[in-house]
Amino acid sequence: MHERTLPTQSPDGTGSPAGTTTRGSSALPAGKRRAGTLAGLAGAAVLLAGAGAVVAAGALLPAPESSRTLPAAAVAVPAGESLGVCPGPARLLEGTEAGTDPQFSPESDTAASSVTAAVLGASGILPASRLSQLDGTTAVEIAKDPGQPPAEGARQELLAGVVANRPVDQATVLSADAVANQQATAGGAMKYTATDGDLQGTAAANCLQPSNDQWLTGASTTVGRTSVLVLTNASTTPATVSLELFGIGGQIQAPGSRGLLVAPGTTRSVVLGGLAPGEARLSVHVRSAGGPVAATIQQSVLRGLTPGGVDFIAAGAAPAVRQVMTGVDIQDPAGVSALTGRNGYQDAGPALQITVPGPSDAVVEVKLYGRDGEKTLPSGGVVTAKAGSVTEVSLAGVPAGHYTVSAASDVSFVASTRVTRGLEEGRPSDVAWAASGFRLGSQHVVPVPQGGLRQLVLGALDTRATITYSAITADGKVRAPSTADIAGGTTASIAVPDKADDADVVGYVVSAAGDAAYGAVLVQQDGRNDVSALAFQPAAAGQETVPVSINY
Repeated sequence: MHERTLPTQSPDGTGSPAGTTTRGSSALPAGKRRAGTLAGLAGAAVLLAGAGAVVAAGALLPAPESSRTLPAAAVAVPAGESLGVCPGPARLLEGTEAGTDPQFSPESDTAASSVTAAVLGASGILPASRLSQLDGTTAVEIAKDPGQPPAEGARQELLAGVVANRPVDQATVLSADAVANQQATAGGAMKYTATDGDLQGTAAANCLQPSNDQWLTGASTTVGRTSVLVLTNASTTPATVSLELFGIGGQIQAPGSRGLLVAPGTTRSVVLGGLAPGEARLSVHVRSAGGPVAATIQQSVLRGLTPGGVDFIAAGAAPAVRQVMTGVDIQDPAGVSALTGRNGYQDAGPALQITVPGPSDAVVEVKLYGRDGEKTLPSGGVVTAKAGSVTEVSLAGVPAGHYTVSAASDVSFVASTRVTRGLEEGRPSDVAWAASGFRLGSQHVVPVPQGGLRQLVLGALDTRATITYSAITADGKVRAPSTADIAGGTTASIAVPDKADDADVVGYVVSAAGDAAYGAVLVQQDGRNDVSALAFQPAAAGQETVPVSINY
């Protein structure tokens, strides 16, 4: 992260030196004044003549070397620290006035939150890394400074530094230092579970890199739906955050949505119902000046007295003409249809939400890829999404199973997919939002939260893709790789075992070759309706270069 100092103005706001004044001419005899005036005019004529000569001469002389523009040179940018902000536990909103920060009541008796993370190393060297609190206090030291990096040509055998199921009660920061001018490869996830209270269910979220620009889609502020935007500033620079809100009817002008100050090392929560009440579909564009922030939305549902689920809505891919979401679990279509037809359960089924930030409508083609190939939506799969608003496309009606959702248009948009579990009215259910993901490349660290049923869900779009995945275990070993060959236009699911060679599985190293492929971790609980989805995050960036030009 680089800090920038803005120029300041002088105290009086002018370019004049402070304390200067202008004085009038003194009284002189008339003759002397006239003589002085003539002498001044003659002097001015000489100066003008001299100036003309200088201008003429300057026009004939070649330009000095300092006025030339030098060609742009590529300058290496030092690799920075790998940083991921893990959200804190879900909290029950106790009460607030519109436009103010919220207050929270204690969690339920069974609520538990933990962080699982892994940092990748090679040749016996792990980057200096740690899990810290926002105030900088180290909660877990993963690895100390390794000193000299391994020599070039050394065997690059992988190993990992691991945090396994670490209990947390607040937001935390996973950080790893660069090694040999290469950004460290790391990944973490926070998991919340509860089996009682209004916030029962499972909610998991990746530890995300802070940003100055991000989109979150899937919030709702209608009766029984609570959306709390959580802004975390893990930097040493104050962040001034502005929010752009988009609903069904277009962009929402909300007083109090601009100039939100988030101090360094702090978290600020904003109740979105105070800014945009009664919105069934709400997307938030978060922009910050100064320090970057990590943004998540704690979304919960309460249908009367029946809990309807809790989730952390995370930022997805930036606006683009194609968005892909995988880890989408769809239940029996007949059961979904019967449940969503009941009063208060309209949002209890799977759906794609599309937000078009630009001035032009988007004609979006939606495709679902399942285990056996593409499945046709009853609606046909083509929808016009209005500019500046949020459009919802139901995904109900296809056979039950795991899917990858692809949405494409000639106009940039953002998207997210709602995943639901539970088909009985009056019984607790759960909800999750699958954020739009990133195309898989090389050596993604994929954390796997501990406990429950975990699956890697992998989707290939047009042609065949080959996915290589190696388990990371709690003893710091990276196990022998396995390979999944996925046909184009299909989705494959791989069950995550509890252990590999008697050590707990805490994550995977995943690489892809061939056509565009995407992945997510689907987290569920045996015997319960709990569900959560974690999109694979981008791999670590290598050393970058930027063009720098110098001129006068």
